Amino acid sequence: MGDLELTSGATLGAILALVVVCVAVIFIFRSFFKKQSAETLKEKYSDHSWKSPLEGRAKYPEVDAFVWSRPIFLLGLAVALAATLFAFSWTTYDKPIDIPEGALELDEEIEIEPPRTAEPPPPPPPPPPPVIEEVPEEEIEEEDEPIFEDMDVDEEDVFEDVPVVEDAPPPPPPPPPPPEEPEIFKVVEQMPRFPGCENMGGTAKEKEECAKGKMLQYIYKNLKYPAIARENGVEGMTVLQFVVSETGAVKDVKVVRDIGAGCGEAAAQVVEAMNNLPEKWTPGRQRGRPVKVLYTLPVKFRLE
Repeated sequence: MGDLELTSGATLGAILALVVVCVAVIFIFRSFFKKQSAETLKEKYSDHSWKSPLEGRAKYPEVDAFVWSRPIFLLGLAVALAATLFAFSWTTYDKPIDIPEGALELDEEIEIEPPRTAEPPPPPPPPPPPVIEEVPEEEIEEEDEPIFEDMDVDEEDVFEDVPVVEDAPPPPPPPPPPPEEPEIFKVVEQMPRFPGCENMGGTAKEKEECAKGKMLQYIYKNLKYPAIARENGVEGMTVLQFVVSETGAVKDVKVVRDIGAGCGEAAAQVVEAMNNLPEKWTPGRQRGRPVKVLYTLPVKFRLE
């Protein structure tokens, strides 16, 4: 027997049919027992003598419901198994994702300067040039002749002790320079990969191709065409750039080319939502260590 596949409507219809069968069986038994007249049964068994109390536990065997216990139990078991089978056969189908042809191809090279890791402080302004003022000759006075003092020391001279001044505490060391931001690469030995393909076998190239396919499925499954763009027939390609950090987080999402009508913002929201996925990106690696990588992603908007 092949696999039984049922849509949601077929599954619901089958379960409702089982419920109708159960209700119908209940009404049939009720109708049967109601048709048994108490007067007729009393007259039928008026002169009947029971051999033992066990035989007479049901005064009228025609209306003994316990006789039907086993068939009703088997019927209920069959209905329960059928309902379970229908429930497990409920098959859901993913909506086909329309990925444009050449979704990752750029029609021209996008030359965008990567974000700077650290802004150097601006240099101090140069000092103003000195102003030379001419002094009139009348104001120039002759300098006084220097006075020479006798510095000879005799034995009779008495000198007072010079008080010793305790050394002042050394000034605190200057604060350490801020740590340098790691460099952002555009091309590395191992480019970052979208999650979902790391547990598969194969080479790094095969994993990269698989990750690109998973990324396109995620983007075009969650991308919402802006209503204003749809109403005005806006189509085209937006280009995003973002940084995949050493931990696999998506940062600094920027729209470097936009076709307007809210398309760039819609694509950026989908990319930023990658941080909410259960798994993060596999970071890019350069010389065996994880590094920051600038990733360029085209997103195409096409009306059906």
